[in-house]
This record gives sequence, C-alpha cells and structure tokens, in this order.
Amino acid sequence: MTARTVRGVAATALATALIASAAGCAAPTSDGPADSAVVGIANEPESLSPLLGYGKDGNSKIFDGLLTHDAQLNLRPALAVALPEVSADGLTYTYRLRQGVTFSDGHPFGAEDVVFTYRTILDAKTNNAAKTELDAIADVSAQGADTVVFRLKYPYAPFAERTVLPIAPEHVAGRQDVNSGEFTTKPIGTGPYVLTQWSKGEKLTFTANPRYWGGAPAVKKFTMAVVKDDDVRATRLRSGELDAAILPPALAKGFAQDTGRRTYTATTFDYRNVTLPTRHKVTGDVAVRRALDLAVDRTAMVDKLLEGAGRPAYGPVPTDSPWFAQGTERPHDLERAERILDEAGWRPGADGIREKDGVRASFPLWYTSGDKIRQDHALAFASDARKAGIEVRTEAGTWEVIEPRMETEAVLAGGGSPADPDFDQYLLLKSELGGDGFNNMARYTDPAVDSALDEGRRSGDRSARKAAYDTVQRELVKNPGYVFLTHIDHLYVVADKWEGPQGALTTQVEPHDHGLGAGPWWNVETWKPKK
Repeated sequence: MTARTVRGVAATALATALIASAAGCAAPTSDGPADSAVVGIANEPESLSPLLGYGKDGNSKIFDGLLTHDAQLNLRPALAVALPEVSADGLTYTYRLRQGVTFSDGHPFGAEDVVFTYRTILDAKTNNAAKTELDAIADVSAQGADTVVFRLKYPYAPFAERTVLPIAPEHVAGRQDVNSGEFTTKPIGTGPYVLTQWSKGEKLTFTANPRYWGGAPAVKKFTMAVVKDDDVRATRLRSGELDAAILPPALAKGFAQDTGRRTYTATTFDYRNVTLPTRHKVTGDVAVRRALDLAVDRTAMVDKLLEGAGRPAYGPVPTDSPWFAQGTERPHDLERAERILDEAGWRPGADGIREKDGVRASFPLWYTSGDKIRQDHALAFASDARKAGIEVRTEAGTWEVIEPRMETEAVLAGGGSPADPDFDQYLLLKSELGGDGFNNMARYTDPAVDSALDEGRRSGDRSARKAAYDTVQRELVKNPGYVFLTHIDHLYVVADKWEGPQGALTTQVEPHDHGLGAGPWWNVETWKPKK
C-alpha cells in the first residue's frame, strides 16, 4: 500500500472548506439561505471510498455503517436495527439489518453489501492502510438478506466500534477496480447526503439525499471548501464566504466578540508529536530521545501556543482518559536532559551544539505549510531542544515533500482516537508497521511494546487490557519513539443561524481527524434553521 493512500485515510475526515479560489470562482456567503451551509477546514480526502478507508471512524455523511455514535460517542444502530448480539465467548457478532433502505441510486441495501465491504477491505489487493484494524475478523457472512454474522479469531473487545465503518454498494463498487475505479471519486451510499461536485483542491458539494432512510435533511446543500492556510480560512470566514470554519486558538479568539457567530470547543484525543526516526544517527540514539522528552516544556506550549485550549501530552492517551497510565507524566527537566546527554557521550561543541563520535546533534524537523499550530509547535520544540544542546532545523513543506523524507527526518505529526486505545496505539507503535505509509512513522521498535499491544488487542478482559496499555505507556518513558507535546482542543466558529435537535449545536469528543466527520456539523443532517 502506498504512503499517499495512507495520507488519504488520515486526511479524509478533514474534508471541508471554502469555494472561491484566487482564480475567480463565485464565493458563497453566510447571508445565503438557511437551508445551505459552507464550512471550511484544511484538507480534502484523496478518495471517498470506504473500501480505501474513507469514513472508517463514522460520520461520513455519504454512507452509513451498521452502527453510529451519538453525541456522547455511545454506539447506536444505523443500518442495523439494534446493537449486535454477541456470543458468550466474544467470538461471534450478529447484526440484524434495517429493512427498506436504499442506496442513493435507488438500489436496495442488503446483507451482501456488508459482506462485500468487509471482505474487500481485507483483501490483500486493496490499498487500505487501516486494514489491520480489522485483523480480528476470521469470516463475515450473510444469513439471508437481513442478517450478517462476523466470526472473530480472538475476542477483540472493541469490535463493535469497528462496525461504524461505511458500507459500500456491491452492485457499483464490486464492478470496478477497487483502488482506481470511478467509485473512489463518485461514491454512492445510503447516507443523508449525495456528492454532486468535487473540484479537487477547491470544494466538495453535497445535496440532501431524498431517499435517506432517516428522513431528508433540512440543510439541503452542504459545501466543504478546502482552505489549507489557517489565516486565509479566518479571512474568508470574516468576509462571509464561509458559514463556519475550524481555526487555531489565536485566530478563533478574533471572533469572540462577534454576535453573529458562535465558537464551539471540542475536547479531543488529538495530539501533536515529533517523530524521532530510529534510522537517523541523532534521533536513533535512545539517550537523545530521552533527553528531548524531558527538555520540552509542554505546559508552556499549552499556555502560549494554544492559549489554554489543550493539555500537555505524554503519550497518545490524554491524561484525563481512564486508559492513561498514572505516573507517566514527564516534568520539564532541562538539567536531567543535559545529564543524560553528558553520560551518553554527547558533549557541547564550541557553538553549544553537542557532538559524539564526530556526529553533530542536529536534525531537520518538518511541518506542513500553512498549519500555524504545527509551525508553532515545531518552533517551540526547536527552541527547547537548543537549550539542551541539540540543533533542530525547522522546515515547512507539503506532504508530497515530507513523505519521502519520513524514514530519516523528523516530522511534526498528529494522531489520536477516543474510541479505543488499540485504534491509535497499534498503528502508531507496532514494529512490523514501521514504514507502512503513515503508520509507525518513526519506525519504532520495542519488543515489550509489541507484546503489550498484542495483549491489549487480543484480550477480552478490561483489566488485562488496562495493564497492557499501561505497559505501553511506561515503555515509552524508557524508550521514546516520539516526543508527545500537546493534546489540542478543536475550535470551530459558526454562523449563529442553525440549531440542533436539542437546541444549540453540539460537538463530540474528537479524534485527530477533524472536518466532515467532526465539528459542530457532525450531525448536520439534523440541523434546522433558527427561528
């Protein structure tokens, strides 16, 4: 599977944003009808096919899964009529399907579509970088038109969470090349919206699905405009070209006194970290990694870079999660960082930068252009590292520039999933996934971590799983493959002209990906114009 395919998965939920480009397209305005909305974020997907990873965590809008999440992230039925029936040994999950559901082209939905979707994703020929998330499946089969049975290899505790994955139509996607067919850009689903236009790099336009089994949405047109630069996104929101946008804290603050707009804060599992490639002469040294882990001032980053909209991060699990391993917090300790480097033979040179065996303690750190949060984190990290005698050279670029360098050069990266600790940690840390696109970007290897990840994934006992993920977090203290910096809150500024089912719009606890599947528009199909 290609690195770009992986990036497409990671960028998918971020799809959203502007429309007018400098080329002169007509710009939508927030003065438009209340039955339309234009929202802006930073990136677009490379594919809209769930067979390649689109919408795998839910809220895809074009598609539905067997299950979905409510505002509190509790699982609720979607294409299934109820939560699954689970066998006593935890190895069999049976789903009864909703009747009378059709795809947006009018073709009926049925059990064979579910079987097709899961079997295709698991097929070795399918370029889905997240297929290891379905590793537990031994078999999926239809029992009649309205029942699907999954049989697992081991009692994978969070399996039901994996069935929010969107279902693709076999009668369309099954007749095309799964990796390059038309379905990847012109999808057909059972969801509340239908894609009507996709201008790459500019906008995605959706219209309400009149056949939607949950009832046609009141917001009839939903446009996601792609605005990669944070400053430009804020400017276009202020000018009225956007009805809503995700913004970094400093820019969202500029709308605080705007009576026509409201700011929504979503707490998240979304972290920012620095990858420390094990194949680099400097970052591959465990002493350097441990020193950097102590040299960074995470609290200052939260206070100054995020203006308090976040928390210090010591690993992929936030400190307020029940899965967090107490005692793994690392205080800012520059003196200890310096001692570790001294003891490992990294001595300061004439300019203060350390050296060892003729190797200068210097390495590049890449961040994505136009992303102020990543830029600020990269610069702060470099400043803290410099105090310990390590030179970090910050560089900005697109993912096309960054990806070929990830094997040996550090990246200001992100990730995080609230659904289950397996969902993020396995792809982030499993040694056999090193170099698999955006999975395990640092090519981190630690036998104790590998063993604990397998235990956490395969055990059906919550206490055993907690012990396993505690082990992972404690091993990361001794052998960091990444320096985790902050968990950031997502801030959304939205024109105050809609309301949700219970009044004010809401947000969920969000993953790293934020855009179409997240933000206050996570349930846009339920919005109504304010009276």
